[in-house]
Amino acid sequence: MLKRFLAVALAFPVLSAQAAQAPQPAVAAAAKAATTAPSRLLHQIGERYFEAGLQLDPLRASELLGEARFEDKLSIDIAPAHLRRERQLQQQLLRELSALPQDQLPEPERLSLALLQRQAEDQLAALAFPAELLPIDHYGGMPVTLAQLGTGQGVQVLSSEANYRHFLKRLQALPAWNAQAMTNMREGMRRGIVQPRALTERAIETLRPLAEADAEHSAFTLPLRQFPAHFTPAQRQRLSQAYRKTWREQLQPSMAALLRFLQQDYLPHTRESAGLGALPNGAAWYAMRVREATTTALTPEAIHQLGLAEVARIHAEMDKLKPQLGGSGPLSAFLAEYNQRPAMRPFKTDAEVLAAYAAINQKVEAQLPRLFKLRPKAALEIRAEPEISKATASAHYMSAASDGSRPGVFFEVITAPGDIATTGMTSLFLHEGQPGHHFQIALQAESALPRFRRYSGNDAFIEGWALYAESLGHEMGLYANDADALLGHLSADLHRAVRLVTDTGLHAKGWTREQSMRYMMDAEGIDEADARRSTERYMAWPGQALAYKIGALKIRELRDLAQARLGADFSYADFHEQILGDGALPLDLLEAKLKQWLARQSK
Repeated sequence: MLKRFLAVALAFPVLSAQAAQAPQPAVAAAAKAATTAPSRLLHQIGERYFEAGLQLDPLRASELLGEARFEDKLSIDIAPAHLRRERQLQQQLLRELSALPQDQLPEPERLSLALLQRQAEDQLAALAFPAELLPIDHYGGMPVTLAQLGTGQGVQVLSSEANYRHFLKRLQALPAWNAQAMTNMREGMRRGIVQPRALTERAIETLRPLAEADAEHSAFTLPLRQFPAHFTPAQRQRLSQAYRKTWREQLQPSMAALLRFLQQDYLPHTRESAGLGALPNGAAWYAMRVREATTTALTPEAIHQLGLAEVARIHAEMDKLKPQLGGSGPLSAFLAEYNQRPAMRPFKTDAEVLAAYAAINQKVEAQLPRLFKLRPKAALEIRAEPEISKATASAHYMSAASDGSRPGVFFEVITAPGDIATTGMTSLFLHEGQPGHHFQIALQAESALPRFRRYSGNDAFIEGWALYAESLGHEMGLYANDADALLGHLSADLHRAVRLVTDTGLHAKGWTREQSMRYMMDAEGIDEADARRSTERYMAWPGQALAYKIGALKIRELRDLAQARLGADFSYADFHEQILGDGALPLDLLEAKLKQWLARQSK
C-alpha cells in the first residue's frame, strides 16, 4: 500500500476517446523547451496549477517535494473556505485549458492537456460529495498524521532548531482542524452522513492516548525526547518550554474536547451499516469512487463477479501447491494452520525482521538489470513502522523527496517480531519496495515530465503496478524453489481478489462488517482480527482496494499481448520501459499507448 502519497488523490478517470489517441511517450518531448506559443502556455498553466495545489495543501508539498518553505504550514482542508478555493482552482483550470488551441499542440502535449483536464474534472466530481463530513475514521485523522510526523521518520525533518519550530507551528494549527472536524461531524449528524459505529469506536481508542497522555509522554512532544546530539542545552530548553506550553494550552484541551465529542455526542448517532451505499446518495458516491480508483467504466457488480472468478482461480492454484507443503483437508483450514507453524515465524527481534528483508533485497537487486532499463536514482531504505501508528497501519511505502533529502522507505509493521511470518515477505517486498512502488514512484518523480505530471497519478496504475511487480518474483526465480514464498505470493494475490468481492459487497450490496469478515476468513484462512482490520480499512476507504487487482490484470493482459505479438523479440526490459516511461497513466490510455507501440515494432 502506498500510504499518504497525496498526489494519488488527484486520480484520473477514464479519458475521452480523443485523449486516448495520443500514443507517443511524453517524457523525451517534455524535456525539451516548448517551441510554440500554445505549448508554452500549456506548461505555464500546468505549473501555476501545480503550485496553487501545493499552496492549498502544504502537507502534500512536504510529502512530495521536501521543501522547507512548506514545513511550517497546515491547511484546514475540511473547512468550507478551503473547499471553495479547491473548487475554484479546478474550474479555473478547465476554463484556461478550454481556451487552448489543441490542434496546435504536439501529440505529447495533447496528452498533458488531457490529463490536466481529467484531473480537474475528477477533483470536481469528488468535491460534489460531502467527504468533509466524515473527517475522522479509525485511523484517527489529522491528529494521528501530525503525531506520525513527530517521529522524525517521515516527511517532517527534525534536524535543526528551525525544523523544530516549523513543526511546532503545524501542531499549533491542529486545534483549528479539530474544531472544524467537530463542526463538520455535527452537520453530518444533522444530514444523516455519519461514520459506522465500529470505525468511531476504533477512532476513540486511537485518539485516546493523544488526549490523555501527559506532556512527558505525549506523541506531540516526542521530538523533545529525541533531540539531535548537536543541540545545545539552551536550544533544548527553549524548544522544550515552547512545546510544553503549546501542549498544555492548546493541544491537550483540543484533543480532550475532540475525544469527549466523539464519545458523548457523535458515537450515539453513528450507524450500524458498514457501506457507503447506506448514506444519502451513497450509490452515486460509491460509483464515483469506483471510477476514480479503477479509471474504468466497470460497474460494482461486474467487479464483484470478477473478484469471485479470481478467488476461484487462485484457490485452484493453492490446492495444487498444498501437498508440497504438507497440507491436506479444506484449503482455508490449511492456510490458517500453515501460517501458525513455528518454522514460519522464526523472528525474535525487529532487527532480525529487517535483516530478512535486506536479504530479500539482495536477491532482487541481482535480477533487476535483466528486467529493467529504467532504474531510480533514489535510495530505498527498510524500516519498522513507528510506534504511534502500529495499531492501525499496514506495511507501506513512503516516497523519496525530490530534492534528495529523504530516501524512499519501505515500512514494515512489527508489532511483535514473532508474529511476522516468512511466507509473505518476498511478495510484500516486491510490492512496497522494488520493483514495486519504489521503482514506479521514484522514476516518475525523477523524470523530465512537467511537475503537474511528475507528482500525480491514479491508484489503478500505481497499485496495479505494485501488484504486478509481485508476480515478477516468477521471472526473478524467487518462487521457483521456494514453495513457502510461492504460497505467500498466491496468498497476497488472493487477498487482492477478495477485496474486489468485499469492497463491492460492503458498499454496493449492503454487506455488514460481519459478512465481510466471515467471507475473508473462509476465503483466506485468516483470523478474525486480520479480517476485521482489512474490512474496516475498506469501510473507511471505499473503492481504493479495487485498484490493485484491476490495474494488475490490465498490465498482465498487455504483457501477454506483447509476448504474443513480438514472440522471440519480446523483451521484459522494453515492455517495462513502455509501462513506466510516461508516468502513471489511466488504464485505457496505457492500453492505447502499448498497442500503438506494438504496431510500430512490427513495421
